[in-house]
Amino acid sequence: MPHLTSSTDGAARTEVRTGFGVPGCGHPLLAPTEWGELSRPGTPLHWVVLNVADGPGSRPDPHCLEAAGRVRNAGVRVLGHLDTAYGGRPFADLMSDAHRYRDWYRVDGFLLDRCPDERAVLPAIRRTVAALRGLRDDTHIVLAHGTHPHPGYAENADQLVTFSGPWSDYRWSQVAEWTADYPPERFCHLVHGVPRGHLDEALRIARWQGASTIWFTDRPDRGGSTGPWETLPGYWDDIVSRIGTGVSE
Repeated sequence: MPHLTSSTDGAARTEVRTGFGVPGCGHPLLAPTEWGELSRPGTPLHWVVLNVADGPGSRPDPHCLEAAGRVRNAGVRVLGHLDTAYGGRPFADLMSDAHRYRDWYRVDGFLLDRCPDERAVLPAIRRTVAALRGLRDDTHIVLAHGTHPHPGYAENADQLVTFSGPWSDYRWSQVAEWTADYPPERFCHLVHGVPRGHLDEALRIARWQGASTIWFTDRPDRGGSTGPWETLPGYWDDIVSRIGTGVSE
């Protein structure tokens, strides 16, 4: 069931501000253009994930600190990347990474990647989120399931990534009915391999399914060392202009 289903929802539809959630660019030395664009004032960004080396790394990286600082100075949240390994990583390891992100890069919150979605693991994730929120005021928590989890997870995070995958799956995807109980600001969709000619269709799907944070890219997932998120989409200027001016249906 979509969040916005009738013509009477027109006012609510226009009030939802779609923006980007950037799941992680390459290292600033390898992707200087990307980090420069992300720190440009006025870009419709909700948050940017900092992933130094599958986590915060073993020592502070001055290039990452500088890049993250520029993004934050532009008024955008910077989130530390924490890999939960679908619930397999020990609590102590997650918190050790979180402390380093806070101390070295002054992050505004965390994205918990490969987050489990089963009800049985919910208490462990709830414990982790509570501890993360204790690290600083207004900690922003994104649980990156990549699919619709048990509804209980929605009570423990600011946002849920309920889709992460290729355009070939996204264009036929369905939204879970329970998401209609929450506003679009609570949900994020990350989609790779979106052709330029299908941007409008992809944006309509996100709105219809009630997700106001998105990241669409034409980059493919080749399963190698370079993931689809590490560079900006080839149509970056185009999608920024569409989101920035508000794309109508």
